Amino acid sequence: MKESIVGGKAYFYALSIIPLYQKMLQQKEYIISRQLLRSSTSIGANIEEATAGISRKDFCAKMAIASKEARESRFWLRLISDSNLIGEFEFQDLLKEIDEIIKMLTKIVKTTQIQEIKY
Repeated sequence: MKESIVGGKAYFYALSIIPLYQKMLQQKEYIISRQLLRSSTSIGANIEEATAGISRKDFCAKMAIASKEARESRFWLRLISDSNLIGEFEFQDLLKEIDEIIKMLTKIVKTTQIQEIKY
């Protein structure tokens, strides 16, 4: 099976969140850091599940969940960045990456829904 581009992006995005999560733990921030880690790792997990979908509708539902998790991840990143909760951390690359993932997932969900209607 061909490797999913969005799945690969989601995996490497989740990996890039781990250092931020660890830095937040060092600064004794446990709640928001956990939310960010959970939503960020859930994106790739749902994409992986979608690839084993038993129907087009199942695939679309899992990709839609991945999209929602990506949006939640973007929210937590923006909140952490704008609140200056973590000093000296570059958020722009993470925000750019999550925006790309959101665009890809949105396109996948919309395309799949359109194809579903045709059948």
